[in-house]
Amino acid sequence: MSGLLVRRAESADFPAVARLTVAAYEADGQLKGEHGYGAVLADVGTRAASGEVLVAVDEETGAVLGSVTFVLPGSAYAELSGPGEAEFRMLAVDPAGQGRGVGAALARACLTRAAELGCAAMVICVRAGMAVSAHRLYERLGFVRTPEKDWSPAPGVQLLGLRRELAAG
Repeated sequence: MSGLLVRRAESADFPAVARLTVAAYEADGQLKGEHGYGAVLADVGTRAASGEVLVAVDEETGAVLGSVTFVLPGSAYAELSGPGEAEFRMLAVDPAGQGRGVGAALARACLTRAAELGCAAMVICVRAGMAVSAHRLYERLGFVRTPEKDWSPAPGVQLLGLRRELAAG
């Protein structure tokens, strides 16, 4: 199996990121009944202008296998983060590339980036009822449920807050 490289997305990556993000959310059943969220997921250029879009690339083939958007509080895509916190959103792995550690590599890259920027914690939200494997991934990475960060962006959509403290220094 070839290795993975996580790097900042380039504009040439945006079509692949848009395709795989929408495909991953559809495959996980997260776009049923949504009102325009697929278009938000596909708008990679706006996400990249508001935060950092990272991609996981197969080192052998160059194929984009997954992506995530890293943001800081106060930015257009920040939902949960407050002072001293970073967050990541829209973590997606191409359904054809799942099971290779892509999601974990992207999440770890965000944790590293937050630490580089001096953040004290990383916060994320996950949809209630999301795949058990995603919840297990975040638990393995040290995220803990933070009910005070729970919220609902639309009727019938419940998001659960998770937080991970980052090592000082």
